[in-house]
Amino acid sequence: MTGKDFKFQQLFLRLAISVTMLSAVADRFGFWGDNSAWGNWANFEKYTRQLTFFLPETLSTFSAYGATFLEILFPLMLILGFKTKIAAYGTGFLLLVFALSMSIALGIKAPLDYSVWVGSAAAFLLATLDKFPLSIDELLTKNN
Repeated sequence: MTGKDFKFQQLFLRLAISVTMLSAVADRFGFWGDNSAWGNWANFEKYTRQLTFFLPETLSTFSAYGATFLEILFPLMLILGFKTKIAAYGTGFLLLVFALSMSIALGIKAPLDYSVWVGSAAAFLLATLDKFPLSIDELLTKNN
C-alpha cells in the first residue's frame, strides 16, 4: 500500500490478530475459566480430532501441539514486528487451514461464528504491507 502512512492501522491489525490467537491458546490451557470454549487441553485434543477426522489419532494429537506452537509463535512475531511478513503469511495460511477444516468437519457456521475467515483475510492483508512501523523489522532496516 502506498500514499499513506498506515503506522497505527497496521499495528492495530498486528495486535488484534495476535491477541485473538493467544486468547485461543489461553483457553485450551484453562486460563478463561467459565468463559472458555475448551477449558483444558484434553477437550482441545478432542476438538482437534473432530477437525482432523481424516488423520490417525497420533497425527491428530501432533497437529494439536503443532497448531498450538504456531498459534504462540506467529502472534509473538506479529506483536514484536519481527519477520512480520513471514508471520502474517504463516498466520493467514494457518487460519485458512483452520477455516477449511472447520467448514468440512463442522459446517460453514463454525468458522463464521469464530471469525476464522476474517482472521485469515486480515493476516493476508497485513502481509501485503511494505513497511511495519513500530516493529523490530523497522529497527533492523534503519540499522542496515
